[in-house]
Amino acid sequence: MIILGIDPGTTQIGFGIIEKKNNKLACVVYGIIKNTGKDKPRDYQNTAERLSDLIKKYSPDLTSVERLFMFKNQKTVMTVSEMRGVIMLTLANHGLPIYEFTPLQVKQAVSSYGRADKKQVENMVRLILGLKEKIRPDDAADALAIAICCANSYNWQQG
Repeated sequence: MIILGIDPGTTQIGFGIIEKKNNKLACVVYGIIKNTGKDKPRDYQNTAERLSDLIKKYSPDLTSVERLFMFKNQKTVMTVSEMRGVIMLTLANHGLPIYEFTPLQVKQAVSSYGRADKKQVENMVRLILGLKEKIRPDDAADALAIAICCANSYNWQQG
């Protein structure tokens, strides 16, 4: 099973693709979709195109997106929400199942601690996926964590 995890953002959208085989998780690819932040319609188009390219290349079975939880800056929450809508629509247009997880759920899934910091999450993601190198940028590490959360939750949801 191939799982795509997405960490929504405005100028950087993290993605991580993992494979679950025989109850083992392995990293397929991770990275970011870069946007300028200066031309929203063009950024939306770029995000949809890059995401579609990833879907066509890796054919995920499941997708997972971080759910917005809390932002101090109202402008930021609106901009990220708009981009999240583009992401969700792109996934839906490809007919993919979409699972959503809060940051707390993701942190608990990878570290068993809902208040884990970014470094703790990245270290656990590396351990779970058997990666030696640091995962950069943080958005990509978060996306892999979201995919791991989905892999663990999917089994539970299937009963």
